[in-house]
Amino acid sequence: MIEKLRGCLGVGAILTLITILPNLSIFAQEDELALASIKTIVIDAGHGGKDPGCHGGYAKEKHVCLSMALKLGAKINALYPSIKVIYTRDTDVFVELDERAKIANRNKADLFICIHANAASPAAYGTETYVLGLHRTASQQKIAERENSTIFLEDDGGEKYSDFEMTPDAIIARQLQLSVFLDQSISYASKVQSEFKSLGRHDRGVKQAGFLVLYKTTMPSVLIETGFLTNPKEEKFLSDSLTQEKMAGAMFTAFKKYKNELEGIEEQVDPSEYVVPVEKIKPEEPVANDDVIFRIQVETSESRISLTSAKFKGHTVFEYEQNGLYKYTVGVHKNDFKGANQMKTKLRSVGFNHAFVVGFHNGQRINLQKAINLAEK
Repeated sequence: MIEKLRGCLGVGAILTLITILPNLSIFAQEDELALASIKTIVIDAGHGGKDPGCHGGYAKEKHVCLSMALKLGAKINALYPSIKVIYTRDTDVFVELDERAKIANRNKADLFICIHANAASPAAYGTETYVLGLHRTASQQKIAERENSTIFLEDDGGEKYSDFEMTPDAIIARQLQLSVFLDQSISYASKVQSEFKSLGRHDRGVKQAGFLVLYKTTMPSVLIETGFLTNPKEEKFLSDSLTQEKMAGAMFTAFKKYKNELEGIEEQVDPSEYVVPVEKIKPEEPVANDDVIFRIQVETSESRISLTSAKFKGHTVFEYEQNGLYKYTVGVHKNDFKGANQMKTKLRSVGFNHAFVVGFHNGQRINLQKAINLAEK
């Protein structure tokens, strides 16, 4: 494997990979379970305490970020009381960048949401959401450098990072190490941007950059730039409690859609059963009562999609409805999770980037881990 990578990666990335490859199996196991449940979320309000972040004429990043973070967490707690919400800070205190990531890692978070506000010229406006990667423009690099500069406010002046360099090689290696989480990060980031757009916000897109806090987390992670405090109109928007509520609501709606897509479980269902009523499997597909059917979900939509749509690339598609959404799967694997997982990998390689395995039993969609256990029996 190292030899194959040598042609496309630098020496630094190769050396990094040598040290991380033994841990890749851990992430692969989690991928096979398609992150079957979301139990813990860490919400990180950017900056705080002696670090005000960027500012406009009167508003400070640390304050608007904390307000939106707390509002988002409250919404998640209200609808999903079984999900543990952890804040890296819930008051105006300074938290080191390294510690923010450690909080998420220690608590084995299933999603890390970092909330920030942006700064540029007074004319700049809009929202953008980042995942870990290589920046493509000077402005993206500048944003990452500004957010990372918080380390110089730490007690040791950033000394503990002196041997830590986020070179392109290191970032590429880290992306490979956490590749099973990248799709989930992009999925949530895309949904966030879509919900912001529905509020009338300018969509600057999903982007990549070398944010230290994303580099050090080991789960799906995003950094949300909610707007530009250096733009007077956006400063007013981000400083108002009512519009902060709307922004938190957009992040929350994105989370609901992300959770539904990832899990396919209604929160009201008894967790001991993990069963969600859905359409019956097509009658022309005879299955025994004890058979488990694994399929690969490739699309979710709020409106019905033609089964012959070009987006399915000629595959025979099975549709089912759940939580008010139409969901589309391909493949029929009776009691064969391994075969379904292999097909998922092939589908991702041909453009179905968010494909994942789902399980059915007696015509009902069930929790993936339960489906695997039943198939093994």
